[in-house]
Amino acid sequence: MKVIAVLPQGFEEIGSQELAAFGAREITILRRAIAFEADMACLYRLHLNARLPFRFLREIACFPCQGPDSLYRGIQRAFDWVRWLKPSMSFRVDVSGRSDGLSHSHFSALTVKNALVDLQRQEWGKRSLIDLDAPDLSIHVHLRPSEAVLSFDGSKGSLHRRGYRAAMGIAPLKENLAAGLICLSNWDSNAPLVDPLCGSGSLLIEAASIALGFAPGLNRSFLLEKWADFDSHLWASEKTRAASFEKQDNPKLKIIGCEQDSEIAEMAKSNVLSAGLEEVISIQTCNFNELDLPNQPGWVVSNPPYGKRLGCNQELTDLYEELGKYLKNNASGWQLWLLSGNADLTKALRMKCSRKIPIQNGGIDCRFLNYAIH
Repeated sequence: MKVIAVLPQGFEEIGSQELAAFGAREITILRRAIAFEADMACLYRLHLNARLPFRFLREIACFPCQGPDSLYRGIQRAFDWVRWLKPSMSFRVDVSGRSDGLSHSHFSALTVKNALVDLQRQEWGKRSLIDLDAPDLSIHVHLRPSEAVLSFDGSKGSLHRRGYRAAMGIAPLKENLAAGLICLSNWDSNAPLVDPLCGSGSLLIEAASIALGFAPGLNRSFLLEKWADFDSHLWASEKTRAASFEKQDNPKLKIIGCEQDSEIAEMAKSNVLSAGLEEVISIQTCNFNELDLPNQPGWVVSNPPYGKRLGCNQELTDLYEELGKYLKNNASGWQLWLLSGNADLTKALRMKCSRKIPIQNGGIDCRFLNYAIH
């Protein structure tokens, strides 16, 4: 089948590598998305294991579309709705893109909805309910010039929501973005990883989950389990396979977070506990200047505030200056990877950047910066 993975901008290349590792084929990198082919086992495997995508859209049909009428008729004829969407099931419709005579996504989604409920009334004399929050079937239509692509979303909500983060600080980093940053940093899990400004702990938790082989989707439910062609035996097999990669322990794993704000530090500790990682992640409530680093060189990976949502620039300039001094005095031989949305602030580190990777974080144009600390 044809599938689209939707993921944050800047993670397309590393995302394609992740998909390939789990069996995806014929991979094509797009903007904020990856097109690929997969069999059902691969699609199940990706929902259970992939860390970077927001969602997977399984293509169901592609048909000509030259306006509202052809969209209405095309949807009704495109698929075996009698088998897949009974009146007892709820559904939602999302539309992206535009086509001839279809430039407003809300109107296009309403056209798709009307086509489906009218078809149900003809078949059964009754219709499904619309449920935007917890539907039984999530339908996505992407409009292109002169055609429409019908797909089903395999998950109940965005896959970045792992379920462990009940407590969030200000401007939290999405879990899939945190996982992508750890992957981009090429962190060696035999070396320490430290976040001196850890906030609610997303970078630390994702790093530990990667090192221990935790499958992010193993303990959640998915809409694909309600699909008419769901294979329960194959699903159980893939869940068993995902669980088999989990490591119970890694004695070399050293993951440390530091947060000066005691309330936010407690949030981080709560999230670590919820993720079941309290044995491998240490959260210290103090200023990073008071943090004693492990003797072994490692990675500092952090997402400090950069003035778009938090703080004033002078306070942040002082923060970056202090961070730069601390790292040069205490972390010689370490790697620093820092996500920044403010180039003026990173100048205050007074360190030479060796690599810049463009990343989008919540609509903010950022750079993931790499420094070798001397």
